[in-house]
Amino acid sequence: MITRRTLATTAMAAAVTPALAQPAKKPLVIAHRGASGERPEHTIMAYRLAIEEGADFIEPDCVVSKDGELVVRHENEIGGTTDVASHPEFAARKAEKIVDGEKISGWFTEDFTLAELKTLRARERLPALRMGSATFDGREPIITYQEVIDLAKAESHRTGRTIGTYPEMKHPTYFAALGLPIEKRLADTLKRNGLDSPTAPVFVQCFEVEPLKVYRKLGRCRRVMLVSQGAAPVDVKSQAGIKAIAAFAEGLGAEWPLVVPITPEGGLGAPTGLVGWAHAAGMAVHPWTVRAENAFLPAKLKRGTNPADHGEVEQVYRAIYAAGVDGLFSDFPALAVRARDNPRD
Repeated sequence: MITRRTLATTAMAAAVTPALAQPAKKPLVIAHRGASGERPEHTIMAYRLAIEEGADFIEPDCVVSKDGELVVRHENEIGGTTDVASHPEFAARKAEKIVDGEKISGWFTEDFTLAELKTLRARERLPALRMGSATFDGREPIITYQEVIDLAKAESHRTGRTIGTYPEMKHPTYFAALGLPIEKRLADTLKRNGLDSPTAPVFVQCFEVEPLKVYRKLGRCRRVMLVSQGAAPVDVKSQAGIKAIAAFAEGLGAEWPLVVPITPEGGLGAPTGLVGWAHAAGMAVHPWTVRAENAFLPAKLKRGTNPADHGEVEQVYRAIYAAGVDGLFSDFPALAVRARDNPRD
């Protein structure tokens, strides 16, 4: 059985001996789409900056191209994160589709070959909030998951510390229906790179249950069940529910207020039982996603009235770390590292 210590510490080592569950010495900092608060998300520059800022893992969202390549975008709709709308040669490919029950209009990765996607350039998804990041629009192409792995390996060699990758399977049921299943493509990519192991610096994550079960038959990397505060296919509000998740996942990625709730007054409440239940079931806990802007913070932690200004995000980091988590996702890795490595007495 993979224990919590295995989950929390083997991400940074080639192999370990499993041991009884015990508090991790230092939670992982997972760069959500790279340093995505400072550079356009899912670009090489965003990942490089995250590594420079001390992130332990970089997180790519994986979707599929028309020719079956794993490409890195937050969604398969790319109108909001690339300059595709300015390419007249692709104007006719604008479409309206139903993705996971939601009607979406735009341009979709599954309608483009990788070569065509490479002609596009990334742009900031939230320019009104992240004006500094938006100044880097148009500089970088869409990348593949293989390129993210290559970067992580190169930076591990350069820095002398292991940089892991934390791929998310996006809309896997949708892609499977198109004849473009993600699970085997991801497993095969990890195998080609010598990363098909429960001790490899890789976590495979998904918001859907069945793809994680399918992946278990194809690959050996650790799996993480993602859960939001809203409707979810699993129960994270009871110990029995958490134990059920442990039957098909080694980790739990919960939206952070499920770990440290927001009070009705807009402050931070006492931790829930989620971390303790998950650890008792042998799972790691990696909450998502801490963002520094007022727009994403509880009312009492906002500073000023500008949604783009940074609020008291350090309080969020410290509260989550104090809850005993094994890592957390952040758009601002440097802030997460600083709060982790410089705890207040």
